[in-house]
Amino acid sequence: MGALLLCALASVVVGWLGRHRRFGFWGYFFCSLALTPIVGVIILLASDPIEPEHRDPAAAPTNPSS
Repeated sequence: MGALLLCALASVVVGWLGRHRRFGFWGYFFCSLALTPIVGVIILLASDPIEPEHRDPAAAPTNPSS
């Protein structure tokens, strides 16, 4: 029972570390829970972080009624 609790806790940590990455918290949590937390960390390190949306002010839609 202690090993299962440790695995679940490690999966929560992997999910927390991946909360700003491509699959988010739940994706990395379930991945590390299903495979193992070690494999979850490897997948976490291989994934890309989420890129913030870049908005170009020159490309903003203009208001035609102005």
